[in-house]
Amino acid sequence: MSSYTSLPNTKSASANRWPVAVVLSAVLALFGASLPAVADSTTAEPGTVQAADLLETLPVKGRAPKTGYERSLFGATWADVDQNGCDTRNDILNRDLTDITYVNSVPCTVKTGVLADPYTGTVINFVRGTTTSSAVQIDHVVALSDAWQKGAQQLTTEQRTAFANDPLNLQATDGPTNQQKGDGDAATWLPPAKGFRCEYVARQVSVKARYSLWVTQAEHDAIAGILAGCPGQIAPATVQPATAATVVYYANCTEVAAAGAAPLYAGSPGYRQGLDGDGDGVACEG
Repeated sequence: MSSYTSLPNTKSASANRWPVAVVLSAVLALFGASLPAVADSTTAEPGTVQAADLLETLPVKGRAPKTGYERSLFGATWADVDQNGCDTRNDILNRDLTDITYVNSVPCTVKTGVLADPYTGTVINFVRGTTTSSAVQIDHVVALSDAWQKGAQQLTTEQRTAFANDPLNLQATDGPTNQQKGDGDAATWLPPAKGFRCEYVARQVSVKARYSLWVTQAEHDAIAGILAGCPGQIAPATVQPATAATVVYYANCTEVAAAGAAPLYAGSPGYRQGLDGDGDGVACEG
């Protein structure tokens, strides 16, 4: 990850939040590899700054024009930026899928795998192929076009390439869902699985802080509203690799209750949208 020349601009936090100076100290500890050495405070351990507090350090501005935006301004698509011999798309498939097989003896290009998709709460069997690979796509948690309109125009090509390939800003997900999102921000699009929304917007906040991007007022308010429902949500510095989950299937909520598993949350064994009547990420809660 390349170094940057300025910290995000700050504005006053509300009275019930940490003082801004403390939050910025936490940001330095959390994103030290990506921020300039303009302060020497490490009062917070990585991964301990709360997303709601970090949100209050992001500038709030209007959306800049999209004029001039091109995908190529963020570097080659799925470049091997970490020079591990594997392109970014396959790096993320290797992180987010389980039960992986490869096209050859080199553990890089994923041939098949299983995705427990956090955006939809469904399980997707991935098969590499001309007509099948698009079933699993890699989402930019903060979309490239959105970033361009909120500060990325001022970044260097190297910094934008780092942004486009940053694992924190990437998530394997259902292809049609990714297409539906487009370049939406939190004010216009959120994952269908409501149980993942807190983590999703927390990652957006982390990414925008890392790359000195801003938020619109509507976006700020939407994120703040989500985070209000999950107090203490941490602004992540990394994304952990997926772990294989036991495959569990319940035909109906009666079976879920009989197994003592109710309620079921999105991403947990046995959860599927067919059991979640109101689509809030919690099934068989009644």
